[in-house]
Amino acid sequence: MSLFEPDPRRRRGQGQYGPGEHGSNVYGSGEYGSNERGSGEYGSNERGSGEYAEYAEYGAGERGPAPYERPYDPSPADYTRPLQQRPDSVPPERPFPVRRPVHGEPEPQPDAYQHPPQRYVPPRLPAQHLFEPPAPSAWSEPESRPPARRSDSFLDQGRYQELPAVPAARESTTRIALIYPELLGTYGDGGNALVLTQRLRWRGIAAEVVSVPAGEPVPAGCDIYLLGGGEDEPQTLAAEGLRRNNSIERAVAGGAAVLAVCAGYQVIGQSFPAGGKIHDGLGLLGVETRRSFDPPDAPLPPRVVGDIALDPDPSLRLPLVLGYENHGGRTRPLPGARGVPFGKVRIGLGNGIPEGTDGLVEGTVLGTYLHGPVLAQNPAVADLLLTWVHGPLPALPGPPEVDALRAARARALQIA
Repeated sequence: MSLFEPDPRRRRGQGQYGPGEHGSNVYGSGEYGSNERGSGEYGSNERGSGEYAEYAEYGAGERGPAPYERPYDPSPADYTRPLQQRPDSVPPERPFPVRRPVHGEPEPQPDAYQHPPQRYVPPRLPAQHLFEPPAPSAWSEPESRPPARRSDSFLDQGRYQELPAVPAARESTTRIALIYPELLGTYGDGGNALVLTQRLRWRGIAAEVVSVPAGEPVPAGCDIYLLGGGEDEPQTLAAEGLRRNNSIERAVAGGAAVLAVCAGYQVIGQSFPAGGKIHDGLGLLGVETRRSFDPPDAPLPPRVVGDIALDPDPSLRLPLVLGYENHGGRTRPLPGARGVPFGKVRIGLGNGIPEGTDGLVEGTVLGTYLHGPVLAQNPAVADLLLTWVHGPLPALPGPPEVDALRAARARALQIA
């Protein structure tokens, strides 16, 4: 045998790397094969079907279907068995997988995690006891209000540090009342309060949001009152509570501003339909709402859901207003009603009347069908409300994200 000729007994597959050390023993059927790391460590025992597979650490044990409900991975033999008989399948009568407790964790309460999250359900509140007798107000005028301005990255960048001084409001802190958010908060209109608060803080004006839950008297000392959208039953409850407490009317008489959206817009009018009946509103705006103003024998019009764009009334000096609407009512001004429409509808329905308008603006009260929240997409409308309270305010550009959003919506709606 030549000095440099390899020994045939030591070739891979025969000697060191074959059935011996790295073959059937170490890396074959041995260490990495059927024993230690084949069917053994990495195979069926320790890390195959064992530690890293179905029945041990990462399988049905520590990290498998037990605590984390890993999706069932059937073996070839399981394809011939009914799904109900497979070991890790979820029984069909269980509507939602139940998370099993990890070691040392307390057992879940009965019926916990048994059902998936449901769609929004209107709150079921005891109407006969919601507003009668009135509960004592949880909100009270603090003796000294701390400044509402906080550290803000937008301010820290120095973009708005050079704004001119702002005249003082009626109080040291501008108070924004969010009325009955659990009843009139279905469409995210509570975000209007955040927009108003932030645009005041960017101008160096202290602001706070006063959330008024259903059943509590509405404070009369706030500067801006916000009402959002809601379904028929919550809308009826909200109107009942507001009629029992005329704080908003007294505040408007003192110079406060009101933004009412959708159901809130109908509530501050003279009347609105809900539950097959006509209910009285607050009368802040001279409008009435019905399901239809067509003859009684005409079919009811469909619900309106979609984008809406307005050309605001010229007296408001606003740019194009964008939003979306979701309502089934039709609203029209009453004879002799004062004010101007919020805008002429370019896309959408709005009030749903032949004049093709949306909303109404009378004094410092603005009613509209626009969601969005409307102030998040239209900062100029937010500034209009703020000027009703503070007088002229310094111009506040942007933020750029809103400018980009408005430009994208205008392109999508093909608005020049």
